[in-house]
Amino acid sequence: MNIGRLVAAVLAAVLVLAGCSSADRQPELVVGSTPDADARLLAAVYVSALRSYGFPTRADTANNPMVELDAGAFMVVPSYTGRTLRSLQPGATALSDKEVYQAMNAALPEGVAAGDYATAAEDKPTVVVTPATSGAWGGSDLTLLSGHCDGLTAGIVRGWQPPAAVGSCRMPAPREFPDDATLFAALRAGEVTAAWATTADPGIPSDLIALADSSKSALIQAENVVPLYRRNALRTRQLLAINEVAGVLDTAALANMRRKVGAGADPQVVADGWLAEHPLGR
Repeated sequence: MNIGRLVAAVLAAVLVLAGCSSADRQPELVVGSTPDADARLLAAVYVSALRSYGFPTRADTANNPMVELDAGAFMVVPSYTGRTLRSLQPGATALSDKEVYQAMNAALPEGVAAGDYATAAEDKPTVVVTPATSGAWGGSDLTLLSGHCDGLTAGIVRGWQPPAAVGSCRMPAPREFPDDATLFAALRAGEVTAAWATTADPGIPSDLIALADSSKSALIQAENVVPLYRRNALRTRQLLAINEVAGVLDTAALANMRRKVGAGADPQVVADGWLAEHPLGR
């Protein structure tokens, strides 16, 4: 082979390799959320999941992540089923996790789809009482509330909007408290009969009882963790990565991670640590 042909062959090989390298380079995925700590933690969980499958991924924030998702600036936006449903369809009456997920799916914009929701990971409103109240009511199920609705006094942390009713019980206007600690201290002192919180609130003290919404039809609208994503924009393995979170995340883990972030830990470090203990694809 003459020198000219040899040089041409080498250049051709280099160009082929460069082309393969360029084709194999994966675009960075963006997981979006609002700027608050709880939302950033949820985004970090899905960033960690996608990275564990080898996909370059980063988190970003926006005041309205759904707008960014619809526009294609974000590829994934983790959320909660009930909150998403109410934002798209105010006044929606679905309550159980399956019904809320189905109604939310039907209400999503055309270019947005929902991945698998985490049946064991939720952050729905819950009613917290003292052990004495639970004993007097005869248990710790939310269905008992309707029998003690008259004369009920309730408290919330300022700025939070609780459900107006629980089953047949029209809830009284709640007293407002500045934070969890003050609210639960008032509950212990008998200043209120019940305190509103959410199931993944890390501030619920272990000596108090969150009433279980174990009714088949549910009494409070479901709020399960769910990933929303750009329709037809994710590869099969990327979808697998975000869907597998549903099989390993639970409410206790979510509350524990929130506790760490509330104490000052970086959300991504916390999410990475959780996923290291609960690897996907196992």
